[in-house]
Amino acid sequence: MADVALPQLPSPIPHDAAALAAALGRRSIVLVGMMGAGKSSIGRRVAARLGIPFVDADVEIEQAAGMSIADIFAAHGEPYFRAGEARVIARLLEQGPQVLATGGGAFINVQTRANISDKAISVWLKAEIDVLTRRLRRRTDRPLLKTADPMATLANLLAERDPIYGEADVTVISREISHDVIVGEIIAAVCGKLGIAA
Repeated sequence: MADVALPQLPSPIPHDAAALAAALGRRSIVLVGMMGAGKSSIGRRVAARLGIPFVDADVEIEQAAGMSIADIFAAHGEPYFRAGEARVIARLLEQGPQVLATGGGAFINVQTRANISDKAISVWLKAEIDVLTRRLRRRTDRPLLKTADPMATLANLLAERDPIYGEADVTVISREISHDVIVGEIIAAVCGKLGIAA
């Protein structure tokens, strides 16, 4: 008799993840930090572990505008982009729970920070300059780095933004290790913030 392939059952959500998803209620987990910190790639894994949707704010902005972020910057400038970004994030925060990855400059907006504080737990995915430099050196799709000295621009942005990112609810270090380790650290940190035993 031929072997019958059994259907793949979804792996069970770990206990800490199930407790965290329940404790979030309608709140989202919002990842903030510099471009290249890994917010999208790690955010997808956090969402999968918690069994909630993953949303990338930059993708949503591009869909709403019908053009790429680089094209929005080129055609309309950064202030126009930031205003649209703030509107899209405010809308997305109404749709929780979810894991929401934001663009590097999103958390700098005072109103966006207030909205995130009200409707989410914010996680600063903090990466050191050498990690960001290695990751971004190969990328050509970052409008703010289209300068004569992109790495000096990156260092200046980091110095300017780090104190604001520091206002996030929790901080997790993004570094060159398995994403699964960082996912576990994010879940443990958010559990701690919410008073859940991880």
